[in-house]
Amino acid sequence: MDLIDPAAQLDDLWKRGRDFLGTEYAILAGAMTWVSDRNLVSALSNGGGFGVVACGAMTPVLLDTEIAATKALTDKPFGVNLITMHPELDQLIDICLQHEVGHIILAGGLPSGPAIARAKAGSAKVVCFAPTLALAKRLIRRGADALVIEGAEAGGHIGPVATSVLAQEILPHIHDVPVFIAGGIALGEAVVGYLEMGASGCQLGTRFVCAKESIAHEKFKQAFVQASARDAMPSVQLDPEFPVIPVRALQNGATREFQETQREVIDLFRRGELDQTEAQLKIEHYWAGALRRAVVDGDVETGSLMAGQSVGMVKSVQPAADILREILDQALAALEGRGQARAKA
Repeated sequence: MDLIDPAAQLDDLWKRGRDFLGTEYAILAGAMTWVSDRNLVSALSNGGGFGVVACGAMTPVLLDTEIAATKALTDKPFGVNLITMHPELDQLIDICLQHEVGHIILAGGLPSGPAIARAKAGSAKVVCFAPTLALAKRLIRRGADALVIEGAEAGGHIGPVATSVLAQEILPHIHDVPVFIAGGIALGEAVVGYLEMGASGCQLGTRFVCAKESIAHEKFKQAFVQASARDAMPSVQLDPEFPVIPVRALQNGATREFQETQREVIDLFRRGELDQTEAQLKIEHYWAGALRRAVVDGDVETGSLMAGQSVGMVKSVQPAADILREILDQALAALEGRGQARAKA
């Protein structure tokens, strides 16, 4: 049996994703607040991947500056991630269109039809997150040009279902648009696996935190290098009356203090010293500024160390281009190994 060239196989597997992104690799970068800025985004795009600016809570003026600065560092395609609940979402979309950003990623909630239409009217491709098959189909009807399926293994705010399960539930039924898989992915072997299941590409976030070009504080990066997968745990909700949106992060002093804070606040509510709204706000405000403290200031004890479970496979700080090339080499090696196994069968 003749061996099939692994490079040709990979080209075929992720052609749709590469064509959609306009990149050498169908590897989409997760948008990480305080991390995914002009430096990391341009490095990833220059390295053959697809960098994504994390707008987060930026004002239109700040986003305008960040996009312009990114364009000064790369002439390759990159995208901008916008939070659907941002009060100035329409203005942010317009800023992206003024800069001719080719891809707008709408995250943090179910984007409205008008928001999608506004972006598409300016010739941008719209990427949305689909946590269920029903929502995936609805988003396509609303005009989404591509979808990201992100499982619970991811860092930051997460849903309840594992990446592998979501992929099995959704990929067989979505063919109209490219689908990118995210959550717990760090190696090329996993990328190949999801491509063979029908994905057009993969999104990685945690792996890129430790890119040399990432502005994350050295202490933040070293926390990732030293961590194992089991260190990245979702935040714990102590009482169903006071819901906590799960956030996966490395466990530290702040994580333990958050549980104590919940207990104290709930006790105050039970004693009638706080009403429910006040109590909920105290719990929600605990993490205010915590991610910035960790990423920017290097406070790895009281800051929030948002990380996916793939953090256990982050072994060193490397240039972004080297990380991408390593993933490519792993993917090619996996395909070559499978080809050799078939030839021997």
